[in-house]
Amino acid sequence: MINLELPKKIEDTRSLLRRFSRDGLRPLSRKYDLLEQKEMPQELYELSKLLGMGGNRPAAKAEAAAKGENINGGNLSMVVASAELCWGDVGLFLALPSIGLGNAAVSAVATPEQKAEWGDLFAAMAITEPGAGSDSAAIRTTAVLDGDDYVLNGTKIFVTDGYRSKQVVVWASLDLAMGKAAIKSFLVPKGTPGMTVTRVEHKLGIRSSDTAQIVLENCRVPKANLLGNPEIAKTADARKKAFGGVMQTFDNTRPMVAAQAVGLARAALDLTLELLQAKGIELDFAKGYHQMSALENDLYELEAEYETARLLVLKAAWMADNGQPNSKNASMSKAKAGRMGNQVALKCVEICGQLGYSKAHLLEKFARDSKIIDIYEGTQQIQQLIVARQVLGKSSSELK
Repeated sequence: MINLELPKKIEDTRSLLRRFSRDGLRPLSRKYDLLEQKEMPQELYELSKLLGMGGNRPAAKAEAAAKGENINGGNLSMVVASAELCWGDVGLFLALPSIGLGNAAVSAVATPEQKAEWGDLFAAMAITEPGAGSDSAAIRTTAVLDGDDYVLNGTKIFVTDGYRSKQVVVWASLDLAMGKAAIKSFLVPKGTPGMTVTRVEHKLGIRSSDTAQIVLENCRVPKANLLGNPEIAKTADARKKAFGGVMQTFDNTRPMVAAQAVGLARAALDLTLELLQAKGIELDFAKGYHQMSALENDLYELEAEYETARLLVLKAAWMADNGQPNSKNASMSKAKAGRMGNQVALKCVEICGQLGYSKAHLLEKFARDSKIIDIYEGTQQIQQLIVARQVLGKSSSELK
C-alpha cells in the first residue's frame, strides 16, 4: 500500500524549516543577492546545526530491513529539508556549511573509518573541468602515487562553495589510459599547498553562493584521503562496477538538487497566488474545466507539474534509503524537477507582469535562480540520456 504522506518526524522538521525559511532566509534574500559573495552569510551557521536529522544509521537501517519495514532515512529527510530551505532561498541554502555536495561523496564512497574521521564537513565537490563538462568520465585531472602521498594536478571549474568550503572532494584519475575505472575521489582540505582558488564567478542567479575555479599544481594529499577503494579494477565488468560506485554519489545528490527546484517552484507559486489575491483574484478548485479563465488554467497546470516533480523526488530519495537501485529515478527526478522549476518560475513572472519583473518582489530572483538547477549536477540532456540507457538496457558506449 502506498502512503503519500510524510512520516510525522519528517513533517515536523519540514514545518520547522518552513518557518525558518520564512522568518530567517527570506529577509536575507535580497541583501545577499545584491552583495554577491562579498560577505559570508554569517547568520547561517546556527541554522546548519539544526540539520542533523539523521535517520540513516546503518544499524537502524539493517534492523528495519530485517523486519521488512520501509526506511524513511537521511535521503528522504534531506530532500524534504532541501525543498523547504530553497523555498526560502536557493543561494543561501547552498551556502549552509552542512550542505556541501562533497559531503554526499563522502557518504557514498568513503570507508567507515573515513566517515568517522570526516563526518563533520563543509566539503565542496570538484568534478567539472574546462574540457570535460557533463561527461564525468572525460576528466583529465591526475593523481599520481608518490610514496605515502598522491600528487594531484589539474583544473576544476564551477565548484559550488569552492571558495568558502573547508574541504574539497576532487575527482581525479589514477591512470588516464584506464579510462573511467581509474577515476577516484580525494578529500583535499583547504589550505593544502598546491591547491589554489583562482577565480570566483559572477552569476545570473544563486549569487549568495560562491562558484569557484580551483587549480591543483603538485598538490600532495595523504593516501588515506582517497575515498573508498584505491584499487583499479582489472576486468571490464569490474571496471564498470567501480565507476558505478563513484557515480553513486549522483544517485544521492540528484534527488536533493531536484528538491531545490521543487522548493523554488513552490515559492514562486505561493508568491504568485499571494500577489493575485491582493488584486482580488483567487483560485476556485471547485470550478469545472469549461468555467476556468486562461489564468486559472495556467495556474492549475503549474500546480500539476509541481506535484509530479515533487512525487518523483520523494520516490528517488525513498529508494536510496531502502537500498533500491535508483539511478534511473534519480535522473528522472532531476530532469523533471529542473525543467519544471524553471518553467514555473518564468511563467509566474509572466502572470504577475510588472510585479513579477520588478525587484519589489522576489519573483524575478526566483526566475534567475531557477535556471542553474536545470543545469548543474547533470544537464537536462545528460539526465535524459541516462534514463534512456536505463530503459533500453544500453551502456554508455552503446548510447551516447
